[in-house]
Amino acid sequence: MTYWWIGLGILVLLAALIWQMARSWRARGRRQSDIALPEIAPSVLGSTRVETDGFYVATSRAGDPLDRIVVGGLGFRGRAVVSVHPEGVRLEIAGEPAKLIRASSIRDVGRATWTIDRVVEEGGLVLIAWTLGETDVDTYLRILDDPTAVVDRVRELIPTAPRAETSTGEKP
Repeated sequence: MTYWWIGLGILVLLAALIWQMARSWRARGRRQSDIALPEIAPSVLGSTRVETDGFYVATSRAGDPLDRIVVGGLGFRGRAVVSVHPEGVRLEIAGEPAKLIRASSIRDVGRATWTIDRVVEEGGLVLIAWTLGETDVDTYLRILDDPTAVVDRVRELIPTAPRAETSTGEKP
């Protein structure tokens, strides 16, 4: 009979732990309610510059790789197809509608070694720094093949600073 009480106690503790985890996840979503939802990718985009399979690892607030963004389907890791188009980066995470990171919102692209719950070899993650609404965020991707092509094609999309005007008001 004692084993039944012990088993019941363990089940109650396990249920309380799962309930607290779900409650915390929902609270994180409420705290991030000021963050805009990511744009759903249109069905038709310009020519594909590069497309590859990989993993979506996480999106976090810029400069804080431990603060995971959970709004708009960005909260969970998963397999992904990443493609770069003139309009931006199309991110198709398994089980979610495809997202579009507009070229105009991309601030930087590079390589990273760690984020939230993932540590890989030096430069094993692709880091896309972009602006989601008014919030600067970093998206981390794990590309299965050589990620150099993805980084190079995304770097070509980064908007450049406006060119200086001459005294006649014309751009050089």
